[in-house]
Amino acid sequence: MQAAFMGMLAAFVGFASSFAVLLQGFTSVGATPAQAASGLMAASIAMGVCGIVLSGTSRLPVSVAWSTPGAALLVTTGAVEGGFPAAVGAFLLCGVLIVVAGVWKPLARAVSAIPGPLANAMLAGILVGLCFAPFKAVGEFPLLASGILVAWIAVGAWRRLWAVPAALVAFGLAVVFGVEMPVGALSELGAAAVPHVVPVMPDFVPSVLLGVGLPLFVVTMASQNIPGLAVMQSQGYPVEAGRWFQITGLGSVLAAPFGSHAVNLAAITAAMCAGPDAHDDPARRYWAALVTGGFYIVFGLLSGAVIAFVTLAPGLLIEAVAGLALIPAFAGASVAAFDRTDTREAAAVTFLFAASGVSILGISGAFWGLIAGGAVMVLRRRIG
Repeated sequence: MQAAFMGMLAAFVGFASSFAVLLQGFTSVGATPAQAASGLMAASIAMGVCGIVLSGTSRLPVSVAWSTPGAALLVTTGAVEGGFPAAVGAFLLCGVLIVVAGVWKPLARAVSAIPGPLANAMLAGILVGLCFAPFKAVGEFPLLASGILVAWIAVGAWRRLWAVPAALVAFGLAVVFGVEMPVGALSELGAAAVPHVVPVMPDFVPSVLLGVGLPLFVVTMASQNIPGLAVMQSQGYPVEAGRWFQITGLGSVLAAPFGSHAVNLAAITAAMCAGPDAHDDPARRYWAALVTGGFYIVFGLLSGAVIAFVTLAPGLLIEAVAGLALIPAFAGASVAAFDRTDTREAAAVTFLFAASGVSILGISGAFWGLIAGGAVMVLRRRIG
């Protein structure tokens, strides 16, 4: 029961704290509401199934999550050439590359070799624009947005993991009591509770593959998979990186045609499932990851109703919840990016490129930020 409760808690925290970021990401790159709902469902089911497979076969508490930084990348990327089908083509490329990283070790080592300050600067640049949303919302909807912000601050001071779920509850109350619902809204919610799968035929546009698919792979590996491995190692569990990458990459490939971007090893929820709070006996903690996977599947099947409810509110309010969810990640990435004086300027170039939202040759600024920051770092070392 202890492991089951922790698994249920991890699933709720993992889903509630970041689903808003996914919705924004899918919509930004051209998904319709139906496609966004399908993508959210596919991502949730994929990470649930992958988590059950990995933890059940290995008897280790291997937790799987969707790529929240990857979804944030989609938000900053915006509309792409070819629309959502082209984005789905990029999602497929990302999944294939994750599988390849699990099979061909040089690719995984190449991603690991990206200088930490540059990888963190890119992530911080991707996240910073989203982190403005809560404060913009306070200016636009002072009463409703302030309630969400206060809930996040107050509950976070008590229990950090509950901060975003508390903000989500405040958002729900704001929708129920502060937003005038259209006639028939409740019946529409009931109809949306029935899962609807919306397949998308991928379109492989070179600029989108390079500008979205590759950065999505790098962000997912550097910000999710590698930290996920570190969490498992810190708890004393043997790491099977190749097999874990293969399974999550395959899950990403299979879910992509239904609108999902990427699933990967978890970090925060992994710490919950692999830690002593899940069970006193480390050999029994895998049950927490199994339960987490089961609840992710349930949440995925309910994603249509979730989106139908969320869309009743002004878009800026749900953006505020998404922004609050990303503030800790932005803070951590920023500190790691600018901590070293010898790479600070290169990190600044990467950060500013990624944050600018600029697109050159149809390729997003996140990609160019890594290139420009790497060039500055190499030149500084050679000239210096």
